[in-house]
Amino acid sequence: MDNNDKNNVKWFRNAAPYINAHRGKTVVLMFGGEAVLHENFANIIHDISLLRSLGVKLVLVHGSRPQIEERMKRQSVTSQLENNVRITDAETLSAVKDATGSLRIHIEALLTMGLVNSPMHGSQIRVSTGNFVIAKPIGVKDGVDYKHTGSVRRIDTVGINTQLDYGSIVLLSPIGYSSTGEVFNLSLEDVATQTAISLKADKLITFTEQDGLLDKQGQLVRSCDVSTVKKMLLENSDHARQLLMRAIIHSGESGVERCHCISYQNDSALLQELFTRDGAGTLIAKDYKEQLSTASIDDVGGILELLAPLEAEGILVKRSRELLEVEIERFTVIKKEDVIIACAALYPYPESNTGEVACVAIHPDYRKGNRGVRLIAALECVAKKQKFASIFVLTTVSGHWFQEQGFIEETMENLPDGKKQLYNFQRKSKVFIKKI
Repeated sequence: MDNNDKNNVKWFRNAAPYINAHRGKTVVLMFGGEAVLHENFANIIHDISLLRSLGVKLVLVHGSRPQIEERMKRQSVTSQLENNVRITDAETLSAVKDATGSLRIHIEALLTMGLVNSPMHGSQIRVSTGNFVIAKPIGVKDGVDYKHTGSVRRIDTVGINTQLDYGSIVLLSPIGYSSTGEVFNLSLEDVATQTAISLKADKLITFTEQDGLLDKQGQLVRSCDVSTVKKMLLENSDHARQLLMRAIIHSGESGVERCHCISYQNDSALLQELFTRDGAGTLIAKDYKEQLSTASIDDVGGILELLAPLEAEGILVKRSRELLEVEIERFTVIKKEDVIIACAALYPYPESNTGEVACVAIHPDYRKGNRGVRLIAALECVAKKQKFASIFVLTTVSGHWFQEQGFIEETMENLPDGKKQLYNFQRKSKVFIKKI
């Protein structure tokens, strides 16, 4: 076996936990007509096929703005926009139907392809489309009649879930139907967000031209929460980016746990984002009522109160108020109504390119949630910013929990030299290390 084969096997093993985590989950993928036109779209289709083979329930929502514009130009139909919303008269609606119908058939054909020696050979994907989106007209606003432009009234979740349970991929177009038999032109973002919210989807994945969400300096934001996207929205004047961010914000605020923003130009971005530790784009988590933040000097009393019972049981090493005040910036806390209900600390060992996780404590009344997971994820982000290769923890009673978070039991010899010298042989703490 050569090195490439060994690396592939290693990657597959590392991806196994993510494969298990996504099996049976409902994921909505949102991509515009620009993505379909890009040469990389065939690779995206292959990756979608692989996701379905791995047991992920998929709903695809496609846009068709450039295709509609091309048809309108060909038919000499003048585009009418009001507040960046297309006014859909009868001639425009004809172009919308033509462009959307052709695009839907094109995507269905790509998903059906199963040529020998292609990534989709033997996949036998069933694609389901239909009148799953019920629409209503926007009507007349500020004296402007938007005619056949509409918005989502409701999503037929029963119909979609039935098809997903049959193993089909559901494909939705930016078209909606009314009980009166009318057809309405809808926005991609409206259909995708309402679908994700109505289905209580586990994820909404959005495709964009850029690598993901970018900060003011043009750097990729690897992970953030919805409140951060709100701030970015206020700083961005590009209409297309605003629509994307509003879709993410609306989904996150309405219960979708995770949103992802990745590039349709990046080959394998979808698989990287879902099945690797670092991902390829931006992961956006919904806001929590409980706030996670770096501790300040005002939090010392609350942390001491939280740690005291664990120190009394010998689970944690006792820390004095004076020591905690000096080390307070190492701590991350979760607060509920200004009361600290969880904390954890990261002590750096830069000479060994690692950091120690310590003082993980959660109030007894709040131990059934995922607060410990959130704390470890926050400390991992801190460690990554400091370019550490790993983090480690010494524990006497919580080894199984740390293993569930991806830590691997190691020997004391794998600790940094500075920590080895401080190792307490009487406690006989076990060593767990996680590569990041």
